[in-house]
Amino acid sequence: MAVSVSGQVVTFTPPAGAAGLIGDMTDWRKRDPIPVSGGQPVQLHLPRGAWVEYAWVDAAGEAFADPDNPQKSLNPWWPYPRAAVVGAYARHPLWLAPEAARRGAAHRLTWEGQVFPGTRRVIVYTPHGYAGTALPVYYVQDGVAFYRTGKLGDVMDRALDAVLAPGAALVFVEPGDRNEEYYLNPRYLEFLTREVMPRVEGELVTASVRGLWGASLGGLSSLFLGARHPELFSRVASHSGAFIARPGAADASGVINTTTAGEWLLEELRAAPPAHLTVSLDTGTLEWLTGPNRRMAGLFADLGLRHQYREYPSGHNWVTWREALPEAFLYLQGAP
Repeated sequence: MAVSVSGQVVTFTPPAGAAGLIGDMTDWRKRDPIPVSGGQPVQLHLPRGAWVEYAWVDAAGEAFADPDNPQKSLNPWWPYPRAAVVGAYARHPLWLAPEAARRGAAHRLTWEGQVFPGTRRVIVYTPHGYAGTALPVYYVQDGVAFYRTGKLGDVMDRALDAVLAPGAALVFVEPGDRNEEYYLNPRYLEFLTREVMPRVEGELVTASVRGLWGASLGGLSSLFLGARHPELFSRVASHSGAFIARPGAADASGVINTTTAGEWLLEELRAAPPAHLTVSLDTGTLEWLTGPNRRMAGLFADLGLRHQYREYPSGHNWVTWREALPEAFLYLQGAP
């Protein structure tokens, strides 16, 4: 048996060739693998209700999928993660409800970038029957992943079908080089205002308010730009925001060390609180960004800023973020 669960104790039985275990519990490659000794199982004590993604590594450090576990996960980056569930991972009621009877409309835009090189792609998702009235517009980073894997448009359809929230326009913006564009880069705002907004607003939708939405580095960029520009943005959703970041943290080769950069944005917002924003924050409890997200939420609570904060018993992955999407949408769409 690949994985067995007894209470909160999870036993991982290594297959042939396994020299170590990586996953949410090691922040994948940010910490050393848990070693396998003599082919003996690895036992871990994990949160009740947790969804845990993992993989084995061989003696050369190459990751591979557990051949004895068919349970895959929502991971668009790597083919090897498999999942273990500690008890029952709770699903949001919107995901358990039937699919919405009425679906929104997707409009695809493509052009050659000016601020950043390369072909740029955007999907604009509008509510069913949208006829041009003013509504909130959310600019969503890592757009294709949020559209296809996260299914944020499906979240909106289900919420509208259940009469839980009003509609919005979801602008799924696909990055070129996400490290360059999202890592505290003011030029990303120039890209949005010069290239994306003119193609969306007035042409396809009418904006009543604007928001920014993202996960990990996309969450960092969303809160960074949203906090700095009250004239443009009033709402932010950040899932597992990469709040270990500071300007100039890349080394000479351009590599960003997100584990030692410090929490620069936290101190920036402490000095200049973004009182204009309504913010939804969440994180998994099995990731290296749990602490920074808790501290960011604590700052918002201390300063009395409009926000919600939620935690999920899982890691830095799309299972965590997909479960967080409904509450983030309902909270932001209920904002004044």
